[in-house]
Amino acid sequence: MKIIINGHEKDIAQNTTIKKLLEDLKVLDKTMAVAVNMKIVKKDEWDKYTLHENDKIEALNFVGGG
Repeated sequence: MKIIINGHEKDIAQNTTIKKLLEDLKVLDKTMAVAVNMKIVKKDEWDKYTLHENDKIEALNFVGGG
């Protein structure tokens, strides 16, 4: 099935969770916030939240600076 992550189309397997997607993309450790269809999903829900066809995901990390 197709999703959009950070503006890029990606094919993923049915029943993929947010956690699995981030692991596959090798960004799980770097990601601090995830929104699906403009709604923030809490980190403790990532392993339970199943993605669906045409979901729009934004995976964000925060960088400090000065």
